[in-house]
Amino acid sequence: MAGRILIVTADASHTRFLEDCLRATNDGMFIPRSSSRLDSALEILQSDPMDAILADLSLPDGRGMAVFEQLLERAPDTPIILFAEPDDEAHAIDALQQGAQGYLTKGRFSSAFIVRLISNVVARKTIEESLFIEKIRTEITLDSISDSVITTDMHGNVDYLNQAAEKMTGWSKEDALGRPIREVMPVIASDTHQPDINPGEQVLRTGTSVARKSGVILLHRDGGESTIEEYAVPIHDSTGKSRGAVVVFHDISASKEMTERMAHLAQHDFLTDLPNRVLLQDRISQAIELAARRGTTLAVLFLDLDNFKPINDSLGHDIGDKLLCAVAGRLSACVRSSDTVSRSGGDEFIILVQGEDRTDNTTTVARKIRGAFADPFLISGHELHVTASIGISLYPNDAREAETLIKKADIAMYEAKCQGGNNYQFYNLGMNRHVMPQRVEEKLKHHQS
Repeated sequence: MAGRILIVTADASHTRFLEDCLRATNDGMFIPRSSSRLDSALEILQSDPMDAILADLSLPDGRGMAVFEQLLERAPDTPIILFAEPDDEAHAIDALQQGAQGYLTKGRFSSAFIVRLISNVVARKTIEESLFIEKIRTEITLDSISDSVITTDMHGNVDYLNQAAEKMTGWSKEDALGRPIREVMPVIASDTHQPDINPGEQVLRTGTSVARKSGVILLHRDGGESTIEEYAVPIHDSTGKSRGAVVVFHDISASKEMTERMAHLAQHDFLTDLPNRVLLQDRISQAIELAARRGTTLAVLFLDLDNFKPINDSLGHDIGDKLLCAVAGRLSACVRSSDTVSRSGGDEFIILVQGEDRTDNTTTVARKIRGAFADPFLISGHELHVTASIGISLYPNDAREAETLIKKADIAMYEAKCQGGNNYQFYNLGMNRHVMPQRVEEKLKHHQS
């Protein structure tokens, strides 16, 4: 498309010369329009935007810097080239410092030079407009994505961040520009909480991309923290020289919490939040290894509530669930932090007591549990009385692996229940003959009901 050029001069011969120069270009590259006065030129610019302005600094209604300043005010985005008499070059130089694209001394340029100059100025304006549009398009695109983006210059100073990065870091674009990226985006290692190298600085130092890294903690400007995933790539110019870095990161705190929550649920009872049987067996296995090295013993207590079913059936499952949670709390208070209280399912609990050197220590724990059940449970206005039957197996006397210890404690628990409940029994071989068949039968009935 042809460039529209406004010629502003009172010199008619000068106007004809410039118009002839512009019209003589190939393919109608330029369309000239002229004005002999400043006020009429301003009117033209008001209604007819131009691609460039050629203006004389000496007009009937304006002179010197006043001409340039009024044209610039009316058309701030249009390139202005000035013509000046030799004794008026000082004003032209001032105008250059305030935004003029160039100036020519009258009588000292050829037609080819003026065409080349205007072509360059218009082309540069077109490129600048294209780059500006591309910049705006890029910024709009980056502001519309959820990932945070920060770019730096070759010295590691921030020269851009999108809206997501502003929100995550707590730094506004205005405050962040020119600051080191390590200040705007400080990161620490999640395991040690020690400062971690910023991915942007790492890219600038190595000249290569930084692979995705998860679990790094971003420190917000207000003191908050977010667990992020980050990666960075270098910015190269057309010659391949490094000019900066792009860092992309996003918040994974929610997904990290969800992963941790799912891992927790996989190993804990959904109702009481006690370790479930899977986690318990793992802890028993580890305790067995430790006891074998130290030459100590350990005990597994299998506990079943004696009269839970009538309470659950008569008052409802909601009361029953609250009672189970209360039982879990009392059991946990009866053991040390190194021991494990687990809910096996229903009204059954299994307790691992570690590092026992004598059987009477385990007896003390069992008696302590019985004492904890002596007081009633107050649940939603109901005073509930429950007792427990407890079976105990010992390592290494009764078994040397987790599942067998649990099974034998279960047999001993059923013996305690057969003796009226509210007592504890240690496993012995004799129980296999008269208790084991009954326990198996009871479990089959339970699963069928």
